[in-house]
Amino acid sequence: MLIPPLARAACRPGLHASTLRLHPVHHGIRVFTSSPLHRKDAHGERPKPGSQPALEATKPAANATAAKAKVAKADPLLQEQVLTNKEQRKADWAIIKEMSQYLWPKDNMGTRFRVGLSVGLLVGAKLLNVQVPFYFKSIVDAMNIDFAAVGGTATTVAGSMIIAYGLTRIGATVSQELRNAVFASVAQKAIRKVACSVYDHLLRLDLSFHLSRQTGGLTRAIDRGTKGISFLLTAMVFHIFPTALEISLVCGILTYQYGWQFALITGTTMTAYSVFTIMTTSWRTKFRKQANAADNKAATVAVDSMINYEAVKYFNNEKHEVKRYDKALQDYEKASIKVATSLAFLNSGQNIIFSSALTAMMYLAANGVATGQLTVGDLVMVNQLVFQLSVPLNFLGSMYRELRQSLLDMETLFNLQKVNVTVKDKPNAPPLVLKTGEIKFENVSFGYRPDRPIIKNLTLTIPAGKKVAIVGPSGCGKSTILRLLFRYYDPQEGRILIDGQDIRDVNLESLRRAIGVVPQDTPLFNNTIQHNIHYGNLDATQDQVIEAARRARIDETIARFPDGYNTMVGERGMMISGGEKQRLAIARLVLKDPPLLFFDEATSALDTHTEQALLSHINSLVREKKRTSVFVAHRLRTIYDSDVIIVLSEGGVAESGTHQQLIDRSGLYSELWSAQETMFVEEGEGESVEVEGEVKK
Repeated sequence: MLIPPLARAACRPGLHASTLRLHPVHHGIRVFTSSPLHRKDAHGERPKPGSQPALEATKPAANATAAKAKVAKADPLLQEQVLTNKEQRKADWAIIKEMSQYLWPKDNMGTRFRVGLSVGLLVGAKLLNVQVPFYFKSIVDAMNIDFAAVGGTATTVAGSMIIAYGLTRIGATVSQELRNAVFASVAQKAIRKVACSVYDHLLRLDLSFHLSRQTGGLTRAIDRGTKGISFLLTAMVFHIFPTALEISLVCGILTYQYGWQFALITGTTMTAYSVFTIMTTSWRTKFRKQANAADNKAATVAVDSMINYEAVKYFNNEKHEVKRYDKALQDYEKASIKVATSLAFLNSGQNIIFSSALTAMMYLAANGVATGQLTVGDLVMVNQLVFQLSVPLNFLGSMYRELRQSLLDMETLFNLQKVNVTVKDKPNAPPLVLKTGEIKFENVSFGYRPDRPIIKNLTLTIPAGKKVAIVGPSGCGKSTILRLLFRYYDPQEGRILIDGQDIRDVNLESLRRAIGVVPQDTPLFNNTIQHNIHYGNLDATQDQVIEAARRARIDETIARFPDGYNTMVGERGMMISGGEKQRLAIARLVLKDPPLLFFDEATSALDTHTEQALLSHINSLVREKKRTSVFVAHRLRTIYDSDVIIVLSEGGVAESGTHQQLIDRSGLYSELWSAQETMFVEEGEGESVEVEGEVKK
């Protein structure tokens, strides 16, 4: 849910009436996700929980505003990098070059035909536009007679000119609209291709990138970038060259028909108008960046609060969140006011320059009429041509502003694609060949930050076809082992083997297809129960989905819902209980039916009865198909029957063995077991657990 569009509608100042726009203004900021921080994150580093990583400033501006610094500090994804004019021009041209391939693709003749037809319609419209003042001049001159003396009428004197005038205007308008209709599919296809390309790249980026993102601001920046694509493509074909062509034609006609004085005024006007527009627009850019940065911040605050809606309610912090959001909107309001006032200055300056030129030309034309060198029709034609020149001039100024804005917004998309994917396949990597399912960690060391290693020289073996539990104190690296095996990250040292194959040498897709995971925090889509279970295997039938739900002990619960399998689970599954979410995740895993199974606190939200029944089903599945399974658990009662229990401590293996062997050693596992049993007894939950003939209370 994105709230800030409402704020933008409320806070955006009115646009100048003379400003021509093809789409709403989106005040731009460049989002540089290929910053040094993210190159660092791509190698497996992330900030400590609750802390903010230091940002490495690249060429900081001496006059950087507090607002920009604050936004950059708030989210590294929205960090702004200051470029010199030369660097900015180079970046802009790179984007234009990239987008030009969508105008003339090598493998799509249909798109080429549409672009060619659009250009033809464009040229025709411009030629017809230039003819209009000539017909108007002829009509005025033809009508400047004594009708009573000649005995004529408007029809006989200027009828053909009037008809030609009307047909020319109609032809120019129809050509322009046909051009827009023909070109629409070109722009929309480009938007779709670029957006899909960015989305595909985002899904392939490392986990470290996504852990450091702020969804609201990033989504807003991408949204602005995709909207900028249409304007940029349209500007490249219909506005840059055609506007220059129309201005050249009008200037040439004025010079040829009326002399060097008109040419001098026209040239001076063009130069002054262009210089003033470019300089003022460059000055205004910083205000637009600030507005966009504040917009990103507001989006981030709103989305973060909505995602954590329950936390806001638990602590009665609605007013606090509203204040945070209002503060972000205040920053946006201040920047938007600067944008509006600077736009008023720009529009005023442009109108003063143009009106001065129009006044001078009309004075020269009036003198020509007074001396008999020009007719009244010539005076009207000069007025028509100059006003016709005002349209491309005004549009050129507006287009330059919007083009700069579109380039700034689109920079987000192209910089996202520059973020390196560090965890990727080697060239021609073979698929993983599973034989027995044995997993080995050999001298593995890893840390999310170099100064804080999580796993230190870890060596362990997970036997094939066995149920293995990994336990230990919080922060010892239990879940990190799963992330390394799934290749969310690569270890800094050592290697991980599956049936003797280094997982870095095999195809990543085949590796992840072989592993099924029930994570600690169950990820569910805001869709139906059917969709969320079916997501485990998109080729599965409805009967297979129902069977998976039955084996996950969730089918009876689903049957009690009014909409059954079509019940919506809500955002992140918030409309169902934690236990139901976990059982849906297990059903999804059962449907995937992978050879390697991982359960990360998979039953932590279940009641004791449901947990025992579900664990019984899971154990039967594991033993029936002899699947290698790994259970990460804090509650030792859920894993006491494992074939092997590996106890981690301080990044390494403290001890391993069966439950009884570890109890007999009186080591760390025995201490954890005793502490938990004591807690259960004190809470009145001392259910009997039988282990090898011995009853534990």
